[in-house]
Amino acid sequence: QVQVVESGGGLVQPGGSLRLSCAASGRIVSIYAMGWYRRAPGNEREFVASITSGTSTTYADSVKGRFTIAMDNAKNTVYLQMNSLRPEDTAVYYCYADLYSTYIRRNYWGQGTQVTVSS
Repeated sequence: QVQVVESGGGLVQPGGSLRLSCAASGRIVSIYAMGWYRRAPGNEREFVASITSGTSTTYADSVKGRFTIAMDNAKNTVYLQMNSLRPEDTAVYYCYADLYSTYIRRNYWGQGTQVTVSS
């Protein structure tokens, strides 16, 4: 059993900041990567950012220079620091962990956390 749990969403004004956290726990042998997707109302899910256990990062063009992803390997936790937030960043943010559990490697997903950017 593996669990992925996000936290840190909320309401923020345009230009503000939020920090999302996501922790993976359970029968984890090793984590290859963790990252974030988001889905805004009426839109398809889109990639936001990812980081490998070796700290290689990838960002969507829409968040480059504003968002920073980091991972604490000891805690199996990934963070997404979101600065200069815009109304178009409003979405449910989903965390995933690409990891090897007891017998299988696959992506595990969290339940999502709402981020609303509005004045």
